[in-house]
Amino acid sequence: MSGTESPPLDVLDQGQPLRFRVDDLMRYHGPLAPGGVAHGFTAMARAFPLISPGEPPERREIRLSTAFPGPGARDAFELVTRAVTEGRYLVDRGLERADRGHILERYVFRFDYRGNTVTLVLRDGYVTEEFIALSRTDPRSAEQERHLCVLKREMADRLLGAPVDQVYQVYQPA
Repeated sequence: MSGTESPPLDVLDQGQPLRFRVDDLMRYHGPLAPGGVAHGFTAMARAFPLISPGEPPERREIRLSTAFPGPGARDAFELVTRAVTEGRYLVDRGLERADRGHILERYVFRFDYRGNTVTLVLRDGYVTEEFIALSRTDPRSAEQERHLCVLKREMADRLLGAPVDQVYQVYQPA
C-alpha cells in the first residue's frame, strides 16, 4: 500500500503552508490501523475543499467530531490538524447513524471551520461485514489477528484507490 498516488493534504499553520501525504500519516501512526488512517486521510481530503473553498484551511482552527473511535483516524487527524492535543477533536457516539446499519453507522465525520460545517458519511462498499465482525471479536486468535491485518490493508487500499467524493458523501439531514 502506498499513498504516493493520492493527492496530498494541504493546510496552513499560522499562514505557513504544510503538505501531508498518506505515507506521512502511515509513518506517524504505525502499522496498527492502516484502514483507519486511510479513513482519516480520505475524510480530510473530501472535507477541506468544502470547509475552506479556494485555499487550504488553517489547521489549528479545524474542529472535528466523529462517531468513529479508531486510533488510525485519530492519529491522522492529529498529525494534520493537531486537533487531539489542542482539544478540538471529539469522539461523539451521538453522531452514530444507526439507520445506516452496523457496518456504516460509526463512519460519520463532522468538520467545523470558520463558520462552515460539513458532515460526511461513508458510502457503502468500502468496509466489509467480515472486517466489522472480526474487529469486534474479543478475544481473537493469532490466526484471526493475521487475517484482520490483511482485511485492514485491503480496506485501506479500497479507500485510497477511489476518488474521495466516491468514498465519503456529504450528509444532508432531511
